[in-house]
Amino acid sequence: MSAESEMVLAAALALPPTDRAALVEAILASFDCPARAETDAAWAVEAEDRIDAFERGELQSAPAAEVFERIDRRGRG
Repeated sequence: MSAESEMVLAAALALPPTDRAALVEAILASFDCPARAETDAAWAVEAEDRIDAFERGELQSAPAAEVFERIDRRGRG
């Protein structure tokens, strides 16, 4: 890896977990990957299935702020 890449990596690793996840998604989206459409479609189906299960009362939820706080604490600890 180049020195510039190493610097970018170090900066990225210093970000909060949610920012790192968004960065990874943006980088992966920059690749031309034919299978990506299939993966995105599968995740869309999964998301709809989870929403339906939540609406039927089969899944519990937590406020997003609480979830991200727990993720950030894990990243720091």
